[in-house]
Parts: sequence; structure tokens; C-alpha cells
Amino acid sequence: MSKGVALSVIASVLFTVLYSYTTLLAPLSGEQVFGWRMLLTFPCVSLFMLVSGDWQLARDVAQRIRRTPALLLGLLVLSGLIAVQLWLFLWAPLHGRGLHVSLGYFLLPLTMILTGRLLYGDRLSRLQKTAAACAAMGVAHAFYQVGSLSWETLLVALGYPLYFALRRRLRTDHLGGLWFDMALMLPAALWFVQAGEPIGLTFAEKPALYGLIPVLGMLSASALICYILASRALAFSLFGLLGYVEPVLLVAAALALGETIAPEEWLTFLPIWLAVLLLVLEGVRHLASRRTP
Repeated sequence: MSKGVALSVIASVLFTVLYSYTTLLAPLSGEQVFGWRMLLTFPCVSLFMLVSGDWQLARDVAQRIRRTPALLLGLLVLSGLIAVQLWLFLWAPLHGRGLHVSLGYFLLPLTMILTGRLLYGDRLSRLQKTAAACAAMGVAHAFYQVGSLSWETLLVALGYPLYFALRRRLRTDHLGGLWFDMALMLPAALWFVQAGEPIGLTFAEKPALYGLIPVLGMLSASALICYILASRALAFSLFGLLGYVEPVLLVAAALALGETIAPEEWLTFLPIWLAVLLLVLEGVRHLASRRTP
């Protein structure tokens, strides 16, 4: 479990870096950034799988598709679900909807816990239950402040549990499944890249993009690989609880960039930060117990 926790935290850190990194890619639109991200993440993930020996996982999925062509329909649904989430992650801050998406990420671990409990019978430790209760208090206050549930919030909070549950159902909850998710979204990514101003003019306007965009692909691939490996190594509920690390880091990044937390928002963030602290304590206790002879 400790390896899964470490991978989840690393993924959260990388996603936070990626979130801030996209601001360097102007004048690209959110849709173009999404397209470039997918076009460059795909070969990076493919290379990692070849080097790590995980390429057989993709071949296994391909063989299953040949035996059961209907599986391809399920893979198309999975690809669409994750594509929408990856697009929304980049689109929201550029269109003034970042708050609603953040609320979705704050609610997501709770919906993951509920999904794990209902579908897989996951059980939480005492510290994990306390962390979930603290997080629920913060989320409840956040919704009280906003006053409604937007489509962006619901898409994040309900879309990810559906994606991960369907992956387990189709037995593609591994890097081979991720490879097919990305392969099937490549046509849409290519369309987004070509939308708007011609590519040549955009790169001529900002030559630094020649170096910035490849780094975007490497960051995205590393984050997604760690995220998928963590989802497979951890219980569904614990994986969901660790999802609070990412929005907390996103808030920290926003503060570093000069944003401030309003007085009425502290009752949202403090209980959630306490939940994250309890999860860290749980991880430390687990590591200590494993090292005790």
C-alpha cells in the first residue's frame, strides 16, 4: 500500500505542476493545449511501456478485442469519459469556471469512498473515517457558500468514479487500458490542435513553444502513469481519499501566484487540510508497522 500512496502523491504533485505549466503556453487556447497534451502524452506512455515491459498489457487488450469486438464499445466509452475530464481540467481556469471544477475535486474523494463501499465493500480504518468526516465538513461548507451544484462540479464528482469502476469492470485498469484510452482519443486531439490559428503562425509568434510543448507531454505522461498505477495498487476508498492531496496543492499553487483565501472560505479549506494530514499520519503509521520486526 505504501507504494500506491507514494504514486498517488507524486501524481498529485505532477498534476499541480501541469496545471500551472499551461499558463506558459499562451497564446494556445485550452482546447489546443488539450490536443497537444494528448498527442505528446501518447508516445511518452508508449515508450515507458516498452522500456518497463508493460507493453504486453496493451497486446493483451488487443487480443481481447479480437475475441470480443464488443469490448471496443466499452473502451470508446472509457476514452470519452477520461478525455472530457482532461479537457475540463484545462478549459475551466481559462473560462472562469475554476471554482466549480475545484468543488468537484473536493467532492470526488467522497463519491469515490461511496462507490468503493457500495461496489467493492471497502472498509475504512478509524483514521480514514475521521479524515472522510473532516473532508465532508469542508465540502458541505463549500457548497453552502456556492449555493448550487454546477454541471462542471457534477461532471468531476460523478465522472471519475464511473470511469474507474468501468475500468475495473472491463478489466482494463492498468497501463494497457490507459494506452487504449489515449489511442482512441487521438483523432479528437488532432482536431483540437488544428482548430483556430494555423500551427505555423502560432509557433512563429512564440518559438518557445517548440520546447515547452514536449515538456507538457512528458509531465502529462508521468502524472497519468503514476495515477493509473496508484489506482490499481490501492483500495478504491483509500485511492479516493488521497484525491484530496491534489486540490490542496492546487490551492497552494494559487496562493503562491498571489491569490488569497477569503475569510469565509477558511471553513472549507481547514477541515480538508486536516483530512489530508490524517491521511499522511495513516501512511506514516503503516510504514512504521511494516518496519517493526
